[in-house]
Amino acid sequence: MATPQLPPEQFAHVSGLVSEYISAHQVRAKPHALPMNPAQRATMEGFFLPQVLDATRILVLGGLRVENPPFYPTLREMGFANLPDFSMMAAVTFCDVVVSHQPFTDGLLFHELVHVEQYRQLGIQRFAELYVRGFLTGGGYDRIPLEVNAYTLDERFDRQPDQRFSVSDVVSQWIGENRL
Repeated sequence: MATPQLPPEQFAHVSGLVSEYISAHQVRAKPHALPMNPAQRATMEGFFLPQVLDATRILVLGGLRVENPPFYPTLREMGFANLPDFSMMAAVTFCDVVVSHQPFTDGLLFHELVHVEQYRQLGIQRFAELYVRGFLTGGGYDRIPLEVNAYTLDERFDRQPDQRFSVSDVVSQWIGENRL
């Protein structure tokens, strides 16, 4: 089975591991990350709250890759067979630090800033819980509601990059509707 059913105590344990992984990578990457450049910031203004744009730091890895979490072997032993490979992702967001394997396009930066907003509203622990629950419920990365939210909004941005809308309001709405 690709996504096993976890009893509450195992779910809490796995969510805790994910939360710790996020926090550790945020701390590790932040000293090397930089604010967005003026052009990036100008493109994102009007979509994201100023405090999100101010707080976010970005880092493009030069030939390095974000490694998979150290607890992946344990998850595989529990029956997980379709875990996302972090080294193959374009970028990974650790709360307010976005680590990319490639130069940022506007679309990639937008998508990752949606995750920064999700973290802002949810906190790391709740984000981790929802990510794990979404993975378990959806059966894989592409069906995690937090990712669906980010892809939905970045598609909207890609279609009409000059049509400003509040990402904060949309994320808040999805949270209020229990869509995340």
